[in-house]
Amino acid sequence: MNSLNSNSGFFPDEVILQILARLPIKPLFRSKCVCKSWYQLISDKYFTNLYNEISFKNPMVLVEISDSCSESRSSLILIDNCRGVSEFSLDFIKDRVKIRASCNGLLCCSSIPDKGVYYVCNPMTKECRLLPKIRERPVTRFRPDGEATLVGLACNVLTNKYNVVLAGYHRSFGHRPERKFVCMVFDSEVNTWKKFVTLQDDQFTHMNRNQVVFANGCLHWLTASCSCVLVLDLGSEMWRKINLPNEVTSRSGNRVYLLELDGELSMIQISDCWMNIWLMEDYEREDWYMVDRVSLRCIRGMVPGIFPISQSDKYVFLATHKQVLVYQRKTRVWREMYSVKNVATLPLWFAAHSFRSTIFSCHLQCGHLSRLCYSFVNETWTIKTVNIYAKPGTTSTHTIVLDPRLVASSVLLHKVLRMQLLLVLQYGGVNIPMAFCG
Repeated sequence: MNSLNSNSGFFPDEVILQILARLPIKPLFRSKCVCKSWYQLISDKYFTNLYNEISFKNPMVLVEISDSCSESRSSLILIDNCRGVSEFSLDFIKDRVKIRASCNGLLCCSSIPDKGVYYVCNPMTKECRLLPKIRERPVTRFRPDGEATLVGLACNVLTNKYNVVLAGYHRSFGHRPERKFVCMVFDSEVNTWKKFVTLQDDQFTHMNRNQVVFANGCLHWLTASCSCVLVLDLGSEMWRKINLPNEVTSRSGNRVYLLELDGELSMIQISDCWMNIWLMEDYEREDWYMVDRVSLRCIRGMVPGIFPISQSDKYVFLATHKQVLVYQRKTRVWREMYSVKNVATLPLWFAAHSFRSTIFSCHLQCGHLSRLCYSFVNETWTIKTVNIYAKPGTTSTHTIVLDPRLVASSVLLHKVLRMQLLLVLQYGGVNIPMAFCG
């Protein structure tokens, strides 16, 4: 980044970057208006990576508060260990939605009632992307409710790419489900869904909706029986299993929850008096080790109803029916962070998600697609450039008629296409490298 070599006022740019990278996103965006140099610093990709890296070390809890007796939109409560509690909404999505998954600052939401419509949004930047409609039959997990489809969200902040996974069994009305487990995977880079099928496994029907973790390029679900972790490798599109430690599976009366800790797969085991925090030390060898053991005697009355939601190496967030607690691992202190008074509200542990405040864009990053076409009716060659940004209302098509004498030369054609396409994009205010397909 060239601007890092200069100084802005009293402080070097690197110092200013470190200060700005610790601001909440709303004040951060306001800081762009201070001066031109700050605008350039904040808009640079280097700063985006720095901001996301710092935010990654500060996991929070996002709670969706809705009145079960009302059809009004739900509000969102953000609980930050450093900054406390704040409230916002998803009113920038022009639909009534509920949160189905959360990962690295992005949320995957589905419409209410469930119509097979899915959105990916960043509630901090208020960006929203409507995903393409799936041309497949709906899937189910043998659940009678509206959340029968298994939903997973995987966001890689380094590559600025994300995937949405919908999984389950095909089930026709009045018939038993088919013996094939169907996965639909959305790729943000190509803006399409991909389908792959695996044989039925009884473990799939017990996967917990909220116990999904993205780590090491895979999505992980904990089975209801707590016998193993089911893993979907998004690279190879293969399912596999990870065994839990013998100390966990051999003891009865334990509750086990799957979480993420500093980008690694983690697990929290809760008994009547203790909370054990496990971390997978070696992902390939499936080696687990216990990193902390916490006494629960001071909150003994709450133990049957506490559920861990999010954690870092410094603290653990847990939710009860009406409260969100934080446990400080260094000082061994428990503290109430949030409490809801509305008796009609659903249990907080059911509506709580791990969350990070990142500058992760949910819009398509690769720009435009171009296709070379020949019309037999008019005997003309044309190049069609389509804006494939998924933001509603921004799709547009540009068509350029080519000289047929140039089409005979692939070298000249490539130069002409590139030159004319760049002119079109510059005319539209965008200058992005193109990917050509004939």
